[in-house]
Amino acid sequence: MRVPPVSTSGRAIPGFPTGDIRSYTRSSHLTRQAVLAGRQPATAPRDLIGASWRRMRAHGLDPGGAPEVAPLDDTALQRHRKESGLQPLMPLLRSHLLPAGDAAGQLMVVADISGRVLWREGSAVISRHADKLGFVGGSAWTEVNVGTNGIGTCIVTAAPVHVHAAEHFAESHTPWTCAAAPLFDPHTGQMIGVVDLSGPAHTVHAGTISLVTAVARLVELELRAAHQDRLQELRSIAAPVLAKLNGRSLVIAQDGMTAAVAGFVGPDHIALPRDMMPGETWFPSLGQVTAEPLPGGWLLRLHDDAADVDEGQAAQLLLDLSTASPVLRVSGPSGGWSDSLTPRHAEILLSLVRHTEGRSAAELADDLFADSTRTVTVRAEMSRLRRTLGPLLAHRPYRIADRVACRVELPLKLGELLPASSAPIVAAVRAGRA
Repeated sequence: MRVPPVSTSGRAIPGFPTGDIRSYTRSSHLTRQAVLAGRQPATAPRDLIGASWRRMRAHGLDPGGAPEVAPLDDTALQRHRKESGLQPLMPLLRSHLLPAGDAAGQLMVVADISGRVLWREGSAVISRHADKLGFVGGSAWTEVNVGTNGIGTCIVTAAPVHVHAAEHFAESHTPWTCAAAPLFDPHTGQMIGVVDLSGPAHTVHAGTISLVTAVARLVELELRAAHQDRLQELRSIAAPVLAKLNGRSLVIAQDGMTAAVAGFVGPDHIALPRDMMPGETWFPSLGQVTAEPLPGGWLLRLHDDAADVDEGQAAQLLLDLSTASPVLRVSGPSGGWSDSLTPRHAEILLSLVRHTEGRSAAELADDLFADSTRTVTVRAEMSRLRRTLGPLLAHRPYRIADRVACRVELPLKLGELLPASSAPIVAAVRAGRA
């Protein structure tokens, strides 16, 4: 008896077969042919797949085309592995997934949040099949590059995904099956990568998605435990320092998580710029501070006499999308601040800047996923974004706060805007429609 796949909520994934997968495979081919020909299919694709196909059409992707982005060379691949932060997780992933993958005739694949395949491990025979698809180390496996697929669609939806046979948008990938789950930082809530089991379509098993999801959650538990150990060590170092200070201050780890607070109720997390330096700096949610380095973190001493940012008055936002790595630059009464953005947060801010009247959660879900029902995901992302921007964002509807001056810097060639994104709002801007 087959085990039905489960989502993170424990319910069976809607529409995925729990019985005769061969019949489902044949039916999915007929559905794909009808949809691509502009006909009404006898059986509609699963909601997840239908939404992804709509994104592919909005992007103008050719289902018979070849990937547009060349794989990384070995030097660049090694650099991406180190920068991803995923390398320490590989022993745990290997021990729990490689045996299952080998038994099923599938490969274990780990990708970063840009969709780059960083590790691909498993059978040499199956690896040769993957080579023919261009599914190799360093390849870009985003929706925009190769169409609907486990890794790319998982990155877009931030949820476990099973894409089987003709559910792939690209014709060349229809002999393949893949089950992917996102890896999250358990403290910031940000996606840090994707883990996937993939193989020829005949190796499909409905329970694979459950296994991949369970291992992803196990990895997050390990991350949480290791992080708590680091925070406790930082608290021990910071305690005698805070005891000597007057006024408001807080101690944060290198990832921005708060370890200790004195003199006020501080935030749980602060988004730190990559170029964080000792000395005076400014944060939207804190105002002017003096930053002092600590082993494993920072001491932030708040300036009680600094001008507060009141609902974003006199603040300016620059959304710099001129390169493939989006950056947000904020300037206020007491100084400036900048930080790199996740692709999802760049998409959200682009939508809010383009719709100054504001967007509801359903409208943002449509802008991001071509699916207005994805409001839970939108609200979670907006909550994370508000932790960074504080009073510079408003809600009901979601919008840039009143009297905040904001502008966007786009690439000279609009087609190069956020190259890994398949969000409809990005596709519209690339095409000059928004």
